[in-house]
Amino acid sequence: MMRLDSNEDDVSLFDAEDDDVRKSRKSKIKHPLASFFHLFFRVSAILVYLLCELLSSSFIACMVTIILLLSCDFWTVKNITGRLMVGLRWWNQVDNDGKSQWMFESRKGTGKNPPSDSESRLFWLGLIICPVIWVIFAFSSLFSFKIKWLAVVIMGVVLQGANLYGYVRCKVGSRTSLKNMATNYLGRQFFKQAMTKQEES
Repeated sequence: MMRLDSNEDDVSLFDAEDDDVRKSRKSKIKHPLASFFHLFFRVSAILVYLLCELLSSSFIACMVTIILLLSCDFWTVKNITGRLMVGLRWWNQVDNDGKSQWMFESRKGTGKNPPSDSESRLFWLGLIICPVIWVIFAFSSLFSFKIKWLAVVIMGVVLQGANLYGYVRCKVGSRTSLKNMATNYLGRQFFKQAMTKQEES
């Protein structure tokens, strides 16, 4: 795994940057068409899933429509909106030896065209909330014994989860594994609580 631009001043995950850097950015949306399509395919797939039984009696038509919308969303988010809205991209590259390498790239946030706060917030919220909704759909279809919908819901979890994982890896970096990051975070929280309780005693 490789990270092409490892700089700590790249795009922030939830706009948690210094106030002076944040104030220098304009909060208006610079790429309205990309922002629209970032959410359009995701929300459309969810709406078709929810309203499918009301709109059509054909399971196959609903399944094909949802999978097409999810595929369009995967391609759009991976290839266009991530690069335009937050300056991140990821891809798989096969070298001359036939080895597959995952590449994660991030643009510096303080460059010529830094992403706006609004676009960054819209990107990350859409990227995180929609896979959570598909996971909820997976549990609901499993517990309500709608097994035929489980394949469609798993497609939603996999496609949207893959984009989420790829962009988090772009943001966090390929050198830091997500497991180590979570472990360090939990360790810091535990230590902070222990210190707070010790000061109270």
